[in-house]
Amino acid sequence: MNIATSAGVVIWLTGMSGAGKSTVARALVSRLQAFALRATMLDGDVLRTGLNSDLGFSAAERTENLRRVAHVAALFCNEGFVAVTATISPEPEHRENARRIVGESAFVEVFVDTPLEVCEKRDPKGLYQRARRGEIAQFTGIASPYHPPVHPDLTLHTQDNTVEHCVDHVVDYLVRNRRFAIGHVGERSLKMANLRAVVSGK
Repeated sequence: MNIATSAGVVIWLTGMSGAGKSTVARALVSRLQAFALRATMLDGDVLRTGLNSDLGFSAAERTENLRRVAHVAALFCNEGFVAVTATISPEPEHRENARRIVGESAFVEVFVDTPLEVCEKRDPKGLYQRARRGEIAQFTGIASPYHPPVHPDLTLHTQDNTVEHCVDHVVDYLVRNRRFAIGHVGERSLKMANLRAVVSGK
């Protein structure tokens, strides 16, 4: 049985803690895998417990952390995967460096634009509470700034939309911009033309 094939692409989700990056990333990977695309998620928090466990949170260490994430994403991309990363990446330099490592044509910057007050209200890991108590130094959004992208490829508003809608938005962007091609899955052929219809529910 043939599986869907595609040129690799890196979907770089950036936004503050609690913005919904990981939730959207997991749902997006599941959706892409349902189309028989090879897709994987790279979660910044998870990578910090393994590959990047030797790094702290100084400016230099944050830069190195994201450099490593970008290189891992690029490796998956070069093998034809859709690599979906979920990292805060608060500085423009972080995202520009990731784009350079991956390559302009394969990099999609997605800004998960969620207001600080919404992120802090969600606070799924209790990090904002700890930061407010002074237990976490240089926490992004509290003691350290988040500089949003000026011209991201795509912007998602998780406070106003469901996860499914956000995923639809990303997939539709990929289809419209022909970031990847769809091959055959079993006896069926998922064409670019009807993938949009699948996404829209028609």
